[in-house]
Amino acid sequence: MKVLVVGSGGREHAIAWSFARSGRVEQVYCAKGNAGIAQVAKLVDIGPEDVVGLADFAVSEEIDLTFVGPENSLAAGITDEFEKRGRRIVGASAAASRLESSKSFAKDFMARHGIPTAAYETAGSAEEAVTILESGKFGDKDSPVVVKADGLAAGKGVIMASDRAEAIEAVRSLKAGEIIDSAAASTIVLEECLFGKEVSLLMFADGNHFALMPPTRDHKRIGEGDTGPNTGGMGTVTDPSMLSAEQTRTIVSDIIEPTLAGAASEGFPFKGILFLGLMMTSEGAKVLEYNVRFGDPETQAILVNLETDLTGICEAIIEGTLEKTVISWKEGSSACVILASENYPSTPRKGDVIEGLDAASKHENVEVFHAGTAFDDSSRYVTSGGRVLAVTAVASNMSNSLHRAYKAVNEISWPGMQYRRDIGK
Repeated sequence: MKVLVVGSGGREHAIAWSFARSGRVEQVYCAKGNAGIAQVAKLVDIGPEDVVGLADFAVSEEIDLTFVGPENSLAAGITDEFEKRGRRIVGASAAASRLESSKSFAKDFMARHGIPTAAYETAGSAEEAVTILESGKFGDKDSPVVVKADGLAAGKGVIMASDRAEAIEAVRSLKAGEIIDSAAASTIVLEECLFGKEVSLLMFADGNHFALMPPTRDHKRIGEGDTGPNTGGMGTVTDPSMLSAEQTRTIVSDIIEPTLAGAASEGFPFKGILFLGLMMTSEGAKVLEYNVRFGDPETQAILVNLETDLTGICEAIIEGTLEKTVISWKEGSSACVILASENYPSTPRKGDVIEGLDAASKHENVEVFHAGTAFDDSSRYVTSGGRVLAVTAVASNMSNSLHRAYKAVNEISWPGMQYRRDIGK
């Protein structure tokens, strides 16, 4: 079997690594990939959003299965293009991808189908957003408010404003393009601030059925103690204790089943990876966001626990037979620590030589996934992005998995390397 993985980050390295372990896969390709992914896949110089070019490649190389990592590719309609040509692909359709590519669409969808989420308002201009903020809709001037850009923003379009003044400044910064591309902020979503513990729950879905993955918790902010600006994710842990059996049953009945039924009723049956960002409030689980693909770095922490061959799961998604598919996971926990470049998440420095990778990779039950690496002229690994490496470990419990991950992290260095020392705390 020939498999094509679309994407270039740590998520895609973990996906390509999973396929490479399968006895059914003779060759893994990755477009465009990175220096680390080249360890397990043949790199293809086609951009993840060049859906026609990727489809042409899949046809010419007779690719048996394509797996899509990035949300931008899905929003651009890669799944629709592949299916039009009769190519087997795992990823949400462009219509289903609106659950992530438009936060206002997702909030309206949840409202239509009675899915618990935070109270919200949308605004098309900064002036309209300020008027809403000053109306008292979200409490008095000292109340926290969540300000979101409507479009895709690589995890950086959400601002937790501690009071009204900070929320207004966030609106103006998003609209001015100071944080992200202003096109992603053509519409602003304002939400009440929910309180509780955050949990991410991912699942495989075939349009009618689903299979849950282990619950995870991500750490978005750059600084320890959850301080500083949001990033794409600085680390994550998985552990079955994050959700009780009763909480999981309620999430299934109140959120997952209405989501899948609602998507089908609106003409876009959801097939692929569905990601629920949840806040466990005193009133129960509420949806913070949908993602329509594997998260990063959640993928790294999840897939190291997967015992079932990923190719079989993908076939079940495509064929609509997930209900008949037994998916096995390792018992215990996992932890992923992100190592980032200096100045991330603003303007990360690139080109620094990475030391200690071989030593880190020799640690027991540790995998080092590459997110932003390249080769220099001397074939040395160098930094080429903001998030550079995802050091991931598995163990019987969370404490041990974190210990293993941080022990491996201590082997790695480059000038300006930064990471959080409180992942899982």
